[in-house]
Amino acid sequence: MSLSGKTAVITGSNSGIGLGIARALAEQGASVVLNSFTDRDEDHALAAEISRDHGVEVRYIAADMADGQACRDLIRQSGACDILVNNAGIQVVSPIDEFPVDAWNRVIAINMNSAFHTTAAALPLMRKAGWGRVVNVASAHGLRASPFKSAYVTAKHGVVGMTKVVALETAREAITANAICPGYVLTPLVEAQIPDTAREYGISEDEAIEKVILLKQPSKEFVTVEQIAGIALFLCSDAAAQVTGTTISADGGWTSQ
Repeated sequence: MSLSGKTAVITGSNSGIGLGIARALAEQGASVVLNSFTDRDEDHALAAEISRDHGVEVRYIAADMADGQACRDLIRQSGACDILVNNAGIQVVSPIDEFPVDAWNRVIAINMNSAFHTTAAALPLMRKAGWGRVVNVASAHGLRASPFKSAYVTAKHGVVGMTKVVALETAREAITANAICPGYVLTPLVEAQIPDTAREYGISEDEAIEKVILLKQPSKEFVTVEQIAGIALFLCSDAAAQVTGTTISADGGWTSQ
């Protein structure tokens, strides 16, 4: 598989799932645009590192995914966008009757609205190129609900619905749109939560993983960043040319229940 000559824009990609997907796409020859809301020396150094590792152009462009115009500007500044990976996301946990309005608005903006803005800006570029892939990183929460996560669940369900609409609108073109729905992925952010969860419940870290964090994940194993990146690569491949408008779950059986 070669993605040489393709440009991939990945939102929220200076760590975790987004970074894993960026590395995988670069390894296959794609030029990559990394993104997050920060604009630090280490962000640009990360882009330079991936570029050196894989011999492709890698840039870092700061943009706040809560700002619709910034989302569209990210695509414009990228210059090309053959592969769009909407990955940026945040989580806020609260009972719905106590959910802070500002937090609700920000979760919806970053997790859902940003995907609308970037996709709207990217589709004309894909059409001009005659090829495109939209890969939305949704969640098992795009297919199932959990208490106290109303904004996140709403946003991820919205992303899944929007994915289907984009697929229908591009069905006669060489453009596909799909959503990856991971369960709990072992990212640095999740890994850092394990000791705190163990202390909160007064149990061992292994018990915290099995009985609390992975409560709904029947495999009792974390999804890995590399596994999600592998699914993204498949969706960008010729083998997935007729895979569009669907969700691919990687959740250890969560949504089978």
